[in-house]
Amino acid sequence: MTPECEALLTAADDKLRAAELLRDSGLNGDAASRAYYAAFHAISALHLAAGNTFSSHAQLIGRFNKDYVRTGIFVPSLTRILTRLFEDRQLGDYEPISTVTSEQAQQDIADAHEIIKAVRTHISQST
Repeated sequence: MTPECEALLTAADDKLRAAELLRDSGLNGDAASRAYYAAFHAISALHLAAGNTFSSHAQLIGRFNKDYVRTGIFVPSLTRILTRLFEDRQLGDYEPISTVTSEQAQQDIADAHEIIKAVRTHISQST
């Protein structure tokens, strides 16, 4: 694994820990945002390991679906999870009054953990 990929996966782990701390503090919208960015950094590492980088979140998610889900490398539920994490991040970051519940924040954290684990496994098996 390249140092750049490892740095992105470390950032993913850091964002996940931040999400847990924010959730524990009752800051559910911020926790959802950090959970999304944990998954975002993991997916970025996956793309980087394949030699790809993207300038937008939509491109990153779209290519994940095209290159990894439609080809059967990852299960389709991960695209749905990633899309929901993105939507919850939007709520957490841009809604003046956060509508993200503690249950949503907890689910987002669990789902981001699942994505990070799947990406780490794939990258370690590919190198």
